[in-house]
Amino acid sequence: MSSVVTAEAVVRSALGSDAGHLLIDGEWVPAAAGSTFDVIDPGTEEVVGRVAEAGTADVDSAVAAARRAFDEERWLRLSSAQRGVVLWRVADLLEAKSEEMARLESLDVGMPVSQAKLMVAEAVNQFRYYAGWADKIQGTTVEIGTAERRLQGATYREPVGVVAMIVPWNAPLIAMSMKLAPALAAGCTCVLKPSEEAPLSALALGRILLEAGVPAGVVNIVTGFGATGAALAEHPGVDKISFTGSTEVGRKVVAAATGNLKKVSLELGGKSPVIVLPDADLGAAAAGIAIGVFWNSGQICTSGTRLFAHADIYDELVEGIAEQGRAMKVGYGTDPDALLGPLISQRQLDRVAGYVEGGRAAGARVVSGGKRLDGRGFYYAPTVVADATPDMRIVREEIFGPVIAAMSFTDLDSAIASANDTEYGLAGSVWTRDIALAHRVARRLRGGRIGVNIHRAGGVQMPVGGFKQSGWGRENGPDALEEYLETKSVVMLLDR
Repeated sequence: MSSVVTAEAVVRSALGSDAGHLLIDGEWVPAAAGSTFDVIDPGTEEVVGRVAEAGTADVDSAVAAARRAFDEERWLRLSSAQRGVVLWRVADLLEAKSEEMARLESLDVGMPVSQAKLMVAEAVNQFRYYAGWADKIQGTTVEIGTAERRLQGATYREPVGVVAMIVPWNAPLIAMSMKLAPALAAGCTCVLKPSEEAPLSALALGRILLEAGVPAGVVNIVTGFGATGAALAEHPGVDKISFTGSTEVGRKVVAAATGNLKKVSLELGGKSPVIVLPDADLGAAAAGIAIGVFWNSGQICTSGTRLFAHADIYDELVEGIAEQGRAMKVGYGTDPDALLGPLISQRQLDRVAGYVEGGRAAGARVVSGGKRLDGRGFYYAPTVVADATPDMRIVREEIFGPVIAAMSFTDLDSAIASANDTEYGLAGSVWTRDIALAHRVARRLRGGRIGVNIHRAGGVQMPVGGFKQSGWGRENGPDALEEYLETKSVVMLLDR
């Protein structure tokens, strides 16, 4: 059986006849203009389905449906405990459909099915965690006033209202869950816009939400291109927008949100530093750093793409990371031996290759990889570039591919200063056996999440977000709930 037939079967199994429709007010409907667009399998470059292309009229309908659902309290009329039960049911359904969802996510993005299963498991964790928070959103009380005129003050925590959510293509199921789960726990209604590059898992999640008992209109899904997202960002009926994507687009979202001063939270780009001290366990560091930059073919905003290695261990570590990359099999998502899949598109492949060639032309040395792999699909080899300098574009700009640029240092203060010399501040890591020193370095790095002897770790309990131009606000943990809540003060006269 060809990969195309298998892919079509995956889409048909997960979505039935809903693939070419939008989810608006609990119904699967075609785009008002009848427009659709192709979904491409990045591992084969072949069309595996068509989805609806939402226009302005569809965005208006979705926002109106979310507003009606909020105003009519279709979700809020349930007790907080009942809303938690529904969210837990979403998690159960996701878990029951994990194999199907993993294959769909793999097809959508290109990642190996084995890694897509981890994505599904984390999405399950998101809904279970916030199911537990749904009945624990609390205000405070305080006595105020004078002895002669006693007052009772109270704060209520209330949902912000209608939330527009725009998610990227690199890990869509997790990105959607990180927004939907806390927003629903807070009592909001939502309009979700997935990336045009990977829209399938959003539609499958929409089916699960309805099956779990999320009322009509509480979650609406519009598929489309940048114009669809722009219409959401500027829509006067939206109270808040939560965006994950590039810093460049994030700035546009902020500008669009000024029309009605809607609240904004952003998780944006990164250029995360990795600092390795001479006492580090080099074998463990090489393996951990390779996973931290090459996993999901480098298409993760927290990837550790700038390596600062002490001169005493620089050559050995660089070669160790390169060797790790060479050993990683790059292949189609259903290949059980594949550790890395393709990049998402030809455009992304050209972008990554252009950065590597630019670094080579600027004087950097390509130690491993540095080329597109033969055959169909958008595959690029894991790449280590040595002898980079801080002024190179390959060091300063987000590549979003399996590429790490290495630099050496002798003075730790200078390395930390170089690590912080970026417009980004999303993540980072430090590698050393000296835990006290590791904590001191972690405190000095300007990033939202710092690993010690590990680059990318955490989970739904740990807040993530950016410093500087890597974003506003936090996702995960109790902090994420705050992004979807308003505080209302109520003062009551007790004595007449």
